[in-house]
Amino acid sequence: MTSVHDIHAPAAGEGAGHGSTAGPVGATASGHYALRPLAFDAARLHPEGHLGSWQELNRTATIPHCIANVESSGALDNFRRLAGESDAAFRGFWFQDTDLYKTLEAVGWEAGRQADPCWEEYLQSMGDLLAKVQEPDGYLNTWVQGVEPGQRWDKLQWSHELYTAGHLLQAAVAVARTTGSATVVDVARRVADCIVEAFGPGGIEKIDGHPEVETALVELYRLTGDKRYLDTAVRQLDLRGHGILPDDRFGRQYFQDHLPIRKAAHEATGHAVRQVYLSTGVADAYLENGDPTLLEAAESLWDNIFSQKAYLTGALGSRHRDEAFGDAFELPPDRAYAETCASIASLHFSWRLLLATGDGKYADEMERALYNGIAASTSIEGDSFFYSNPLQLRTGHDGSTEDAPSERLSWYACACCPPNLARLVASLHHYVATQDGSGLQLQLLHDGEVRASGAPFGGEVTVATTTEYPWDEEASIVVTAPAGEWTLSVRVPSWCGDPRVAIDGQPVEAQSDAAGYLRLRRDWEGSTTVQLTLPMPVRVVSAHPKVDAVRGTVALVRGPVVYCLEQHDQADGVVLEDLAIDASAPVDIIPAAGIPGVRTALRAAGVVRPPAGQQLYGTHGAAAAEERPVPLTAIPYFRWANRGPAAMRVWIPVA
Repeated sequence: MTSVHDIHAPAAGEGAGHGSTAGPVGATASGHYALRPLAFDAARLHPEGHLGSWQELNRTATIPHCIANVESSGALDNFRRLAGESDAAFRGFWFQDTDLYKTLEAVGWEAGRQADPCWEEYLQSMGDLLAKVQEPDGYLNTWVQGVEPGQRWDKLQWSHELYTAGHLLQAAVAVARTTGSATVVDVARRVADCIVEAFGPGGIEKIDGHPEVETALVELYRLTGDKRYLDTAVRQLDLRGHGILPDDRFGRQYFQDHLPIRKAAHEATGHAVRQVYLSTGVADAYLENGDPTLLEAAESLWDNIFSQKAYLTGALGSRHRDEAFGDAFELPPDRAYAETCASIASLHFSWRLLLATGDGKYADEMERALYNGIAASTSIEGDSFFYSNPLQLRTGHDGSTEDAPSERLSWYACACCPPNLARLVASLHHYVATQDGSGLQLQLLHDGEVRASGAPFGGEVTVATTTEYPWDEEASIVVTAPAGEWTLSVRVPSWCGDPRVAIDGQPVEAQSDAAGYLRLRRDWEGSTTVQLTLPMPVRVVSAHPKVDAVRGTVALVRGPVVYCLEQHDQADGVVLEDLAIDASAPVDIIPAAGIPGVRTALRAAGVVRPPAGQQLYGTHGAAAAEERPVPLTAIPYFRWANRGPAAMRVWIPVA
């Protein structure tokens, strides 16, 4: 077993860029990366910018809220009772430990972003608690140890033992790459070694019902260089799909155990979060071992999701019953499950395929999920959350249960989403840029700065961006660099058909390539200003005709932001379900009023159609009720449900 003190440096090539410490994905010297992530400290989001203000809210509100609720929910007492420090009964689900582990990861990344003794003290105290509970051979799981002793690895279909361990490993990676706090990392390494002993090559042929340990083991390999972790992750991937798990009432598809990975790649199925976490692990394994069949499987599955099974908001999962993907084009807006964790997993999956291929379409979907499906989950105060994210809430909806609330809730019985959000947003700057042998790529347009050094830059370069994106289409990018020729690549989103660029005031040709990037190659010596314009007129969007649930409707989208109608903004006395839009009329961009963090709203021409009598069904072709014109006001979807319960819809019937 290797201690944290034996981790002298990142794996070869890890954290290419300004510093030497990687973020959530630390590229090794493997030759299978088309693009490489920058060091964790290489990018900074300005707190006054859109993404930076979100990260600041996460630091001041969301992470402290998670810390408080990990305590009040009983998750910490589950550890303390095993350490003899509490007599409370076990509380929560059998995977309750993950609430703490994801919170630890969030604290780890935040401590690396903004040093604070409080973060380090918390990590140390939690590490000490974990060490007291851990068994001599490294096993650690409060449910099994405290409720079902002697049944280690016996019920993996539902026990989540490996899933839970995976989140501890990812927390340890964050801590090792930021504070270096030894205790959490030592505990996690012992857990990982216990897993290798049980499940590594030649070990028992079992898999967890909830994938996640695969991507975590690959990342631990990237951190330590210990190939046993990579080999164990690949073995877990290869064992899946052979019917190892018992057949369940949801079917083996629910667990992604119905077909081997390479054969199952044609269709995303089963529990959406599990499917996408598994696929993330597949992409991670390819990046390290170069097995082309793994990349083919990951790309094929991604194509299936985003051509047939993703919502306009980037959300995934259409069924409440099993939190699952539905059939192709089964995307009901009002019954959308669209779990927050699935959108987060989607971003992780797309990020790895972006690194593997360099194709901007993956960053397009990262941006779609980030600005819509993920952002909608958190309140403007940062301390209440949606678990599921429907695209429609009906007038009179019964939101009295946490399964389908009308407003965000402070916490959940299954609280997987809030700390998952916290860990993502704490590391959000990790995803804004990449580099390769030709130069630097701006993947997510942001207000902030990126630094890089080494080949091909000839020294340290700084790329500072000033923008009010996604509200404004303009961005000023100032490049400060020593002498040397390299390429600055800016991703042009697929919705933008006419980008414009000027360098030091002189217009230059602006045509994105097949991968979706505007490539600017030159000697950047000194200070150079690139003025970028990404025109973002309002788009009136219709769905594929096979999406029956929204046939005859349209949605309003501007730039990366999806808009919605919320009852609060419509004419007095008008019921949201009686509204329709004139899809042929122009849509105006207007200032948003009374919604923090939002600059623009949309004003469209519409009509109100009073219901024709009380009949549930009537004769087709009968005289329609009299319509009257009415303006429609749409706000960004991610800000709905911040002004009290109200009906909402993304897809608007066409007049």
